[in-house]
Amino acid sequence: MYNMNNKKLFPSFPKFKFGWIIGMVFLFIILTKSATTIRSGQAGVLYKTFGNGVVTDKTFGEGFHIVAPWNKMIIYEVRQQEVFEQMSVLSSNGLEIKLDASAWFQPDYENLGKLHQQKGENYVDRVLLPTIRSAARSVVGRYTPEQLYSSKRDAIQNEIYEESKKIVSKQFIQLNEILVRDVTLPNTIKDAIERKLKQEQEALEYEFRLVKAKKEAERQKIDAEGKAVANKILSASLTDKILKEKGIEATLELSKSPNSKVVVVGSGKDGLPLILGNQ
Repeated sequence: MYNMNNKKLFPSFPKFKFGWIIGMVFLFIILTKSATTIRSGQAGVLYKTFGNGVVTDKTFGEGFHIVAPWNKMIIYEVRQQEVFEQMSVLSSNGLEIKLDASAWFQPDYENLGKLHQQKGENYVDRVLLPTIRSAARSVVGRYTPEQLYSSKRDAIQNEIYEESKKIVSKQFIQLNEILVRDVTLPNTIKDAIERKLKQEQEALEYEFRLVKAKKEAERQKIDAEGKAVANKILSASLTDKILKEKGIEATLELSKSPNSKVVVVGSGKDGLPLILGNQ
């Protein structure tokens, strides 16, 4: 641009500087688009657009990564996670049982690329939850409502875990635990079970009282028999001579007492001494 005096309003700008600025801007955009940060508790799967697609032999760990703009890094949570599930299942006799359970799980870190390639990011809904539902129906169907209500919850929990783990471990999912949080029975069944349990408890308590009374009677019988035998032995050992000897010993002891008395030898029954005191 020129003014009236045919002079440039702005000084000329070297072409090489302009190109350098354009290059720096372009490089900045490339770096911005290519930089990927994988945070703590996460891992990445690389997808190569002009390559073989998903990289299955490498899992990208935490930190800063440079990825070509035409490629993509898919981020996964690899910490232990928890999912909740409410299910309606049937007991062995066909009654509907409501089961509240949760699962602790995490993706298989070493096979994260295969998990992404074969199952996708929504692997929980595609694989994990259907597996848990199927295992729960299979396991609960082996038990009666009474067993589910009272004593078999831990067994059910372990069996659902083992059956689910066997399946999902082949699907690149690490299942850590299954927790059965609640088992809900129909109210009529629940009330019937509670009445039955109460009656069983009362029967056990009555049986315990009977056993206790029987044992007490046996104890008293043994005690009485022991006393009878002891008295019999004692009676057999107490002859007339022994009784007289004991009487004389007792008389001698009493005669030593400071209280006034009169001892008449041979005047008592069976020839024992007779003691006449001041009373």
